[in-house]
Amino acid sequence: MSHLTGKSAVVTGSSSGIGLAIAREFARAGANVVLNGIEKPDDMEKTRSQIEAEFGVKALYSAANMTDGDEIARLIADAEKAFGAVDILVNNAGIQHVSPIDEFPVEKWNAIIAINLSSAFHGIRAALPGMKKRGWGRIISTASAHAFVASPFKSAYVAAKHGIAGLTKTVALEVAQAGITVNAIAPGYVWTPLVERQIPDTMKARGLTEEQVKKDVLLAAQPTKEFVTPGEVAALALYLTSDAARSITGTTLSIDGGWTAQ
Repeated sequence: MSHLTGKSAVVTGSSSGIGLAIAREFARAGANVVLNGIEKPDDMEKTRSQIEAEFGVKALYSAANMTDGDEIARLIADAEKAFGAVDILVNNAGIQHVSPIDEFPVEKWNAIIAINLSSAFHGIRAALPGMKKRGWGRIISTASAHAFVASPFKSAYVAAKHGIAGLTKTVALEVAQAGITVNAIAPGYVWTPLVERQIPDTMKARGLTEEQVKKDVLLAAQPTKEFVTPGEVAALALYLTSDAARSITGTTLSIDGGWTAQ
């Protein structure tokens, strides 16, 4: 699919995992991309130049801080200046903290709401005027199965992801006649470096093998007993940018191995 030739996309939180998979998929389809994340500059430069070499598109990197509305607005402005437009915005940046609510550190709550929810507001607010002017746009936010259901000890994350679902509906209604679609993707557990890093600690804490942690802890909620892959999420994101998906708007699409069917 090369339906994105000539288009430009900003993907926040795209230094690894889901965000990087989406950025690569868009580049494969012909889009210029802006990467964003908090990896080491050398690593990001390697990722950026690799995308350019592999797909023959332009790729930029921005270290914009996703807790800062002004930096997010500047990220969009810089992308518009470099590429002439931001046709696609993917709000993917996210962090997690797990703790009972009465012990939840206030600064962790504030950071999760800022990065997982408010950053999407700031990005959309900055990108919409250009999309409206051109009469075309695609806004995609990474939600989670936690946009529909809860897990204990994840109050901030669950609140933010429910918020993403609500924000998605609202903006979709506002721009329904402007040639712009607004959707969210709700993955279950995805095999990413973030998840992988949690496994040794969980093995130790619960006295389980790696296999037991995967099946009985991480995948307990997923009837397929398999991880969703970043590539599967990226393929869904790519579909949402296509003309075939122009009537899909205001929705949060599950890709969770059946988790929320239960």
